[in-house]
Amino acid sequence: MADTLRIGLIGAGANTRLRHIPGFQALDGVEVVAVCNRTDQSGHRIADEFGIDRVETDPEALFGSPDIDAICIGTWPYRHREFVVRALAAGKHVLTEARMAMDATEAREMLAAAQARPDLVAQIVPGPFDLKSYQTVQRLIRDGALGAIREVHVSALSGAALNPDTPLHWREQRQFSGTNVMTFGIYVEIVTRWLGPTRRVLADGAVFVDSRIDAASGERRSIDVPDSLGVFAQLESGARVTYRFGSTLHAPPAGAASNGISVYGERGTLHWAANDTMQFAPLGQDAQPLEPDAGTAEEWRVEADFVDSIRNGAPVRLTNFEDGLAYMRVTEAADRSRATGRAVDIADV
Repeated sequence: MADTLRIGLIGAGANTRLRHIPGFQALDGVEVVAVCNRTDQSGHRIADEFGIDRVETDPEALFGSPDIDAICIGTWPYRHREFVVRALAAGKHVLTEARMAMDATEAREMLAAAQARPDLVAQIVPGPFDLKSYQTVQRLIRDGALGAIREVHVSALSGAALNPDTPLHWREQRQFSGTNVMTFGIYVEIVTRWLGPTRRVLADGAVFVDSRIDAASGERRSIDVPDSLGVFAQLESGARVTYRFGSTLHAPPAGAASNGISVYGERGTLHWAANDTMQFAPLGQDAQPLEPDAGTAEEWRVEADFVDSIRNGAPVRLTNFEDGLAYMRVTEAADRSRATGRAVDIADV
């Protein structure tokens, strides 16, 4: 590999433009050398905006290029498995956008491809909601400040999909999003990061806004991804988790009572709000604001972490493919449970 780390982009959606390209371009010795988007026109638009010299429409041009060291995949989940496997087979380090894949089968194939190339870095963009807090939460649980965890309540309620005239989004189409529903996978990733793996789930969901206009074609299309989801889960530790998601709710309650995670232990309770702030209540006391432990509050540094792993061999923490497979097994188990009306063991997924 040359002294300059050369990055090729496949797919340049919102997060790639907002985070990945500026993140890479801010690093010394890193150059974004090529972009491959769905159309030549959109590719040139990105290239002109960010000063990228090379535009392609065929991903194979990036996989086969000897002057590209790493691939950043910013497509929707339906292409993640294909492009990750091809990139690794071509000897390229790979950073892929979340959610990891369409389902657990694809995630396993991606993990196997990464394990077959231990000389290459394979990383998934992490769920970013708890970057400031997660190490403090892990420390509280590890040190026994909460005691044995009994229940965990997760809520993500909004009116984001309430307006039926809002154009169809790719996240509302199973052909593009797979078993991923709203922000369920992100919160599963967070709960797993804090509390360990899930054992079993029982899920139910509904689609209240069942069609929208596809802005690209002007046609009305049916929606097959729930905009309301409830999941009861049991962790391997024995703790019970209740997830509730809804994106068609008018005026949901504000604050941590609406969007966040509450962890109830035998010795204390932790309330984490979706703006990445915390409150902690030891048993018998009122909840008080809790600041992250000194030196542990992280900011977004996905691109820097990816480059550090390539250059210095730093282990991938947020998020490696093993952890990605773990959350994909839970999202697929919930999908199966919704379809059958029965609880599904993660061991069977």
